[in-house]
Amino acid sequence: MVSNTSQTKTIRARRQKRQGKRRKRLMRLTGTPTFPVHPPGYDPNAADAKPIEPKSAETGDDTKS
Repeated sequence: MVSNTSQTKTIRARRQKRQGKRRKRLMRLTGTPTFPVHPPGYDPNAADAKPIEPKSAETGDDTKS
């Protein structure tokens, strides 16, 4: 027969493991929904729009050789 302490520790560990699985599954299902980067009606010329960074590939910078 196993001791009460050992049995309690085993039951607690099993319960915590199961709760973690449930919590993670729930978070995956009810997490942040996907959303478009640019919602309909987005104006790239608006005052609060993020500036578009130019690509550095066209500058001809070959310092990485």
